[in-house]
Amino acid sequence: MWIDFDKLPETARVWVYQANRPLSADDVVTIGQALEPALNQWAAHGQPLLASAKVVEDRFVVVGVDEGFNLPSGCSIDASVRTLQEIGQQVDVDFFDRSAAVRAVDGSVTVYPLPTIKAAVADGLLTPTTAVFNTLVKTKAEFLSDWTIPAADSWLKRYFKSISA
Repeated sequence: MWIDFDKLPETARVWVYQANRPLSADDVVTIGQALEPALNQWAAHGQPLLASAKVVEDRFVVVGVDEGFNLPSGCSIDASVRTLQEIGQQVDVDFFDRSAAVRAVDGSVTVYPLPTIKAAVADGLLTPTTAVFNTLVKTKAEFLSDWTIPAADSWLKRYFKSISA
């Protein structure tokens, strides 16, 4: 069952899907029009799930489910992944991009593909204090409090071990 994202409890489990390109206003509308009915029918072992989603920064889709209502199952999580893959095909976006997304000085989102991260660190473009989007958040509370974190506190920390802070 669909619920407004803001009404999900802070304990709601979340998954973040990162697009491989910025999303246009039309993309955001298409994503919303596809996600709401899909999540409205989302169920685990025949039990409805209380869920929502929102597009953030024109780059990320955050899906949340209230595990206090009903727990998602492996099959239901797989179904949500398939839904994002299908929506991605509709709007020609890969929502499974694993590049490092950071907040640029101008407030926009800058992305460093994995093969370029070492060079970005060496060139000083990516520093331990660079604000990184934390796509590994697990709950809505964590999303609200730790959506952006210093690169040194993220999965990128291994790239800074060889440089002195």
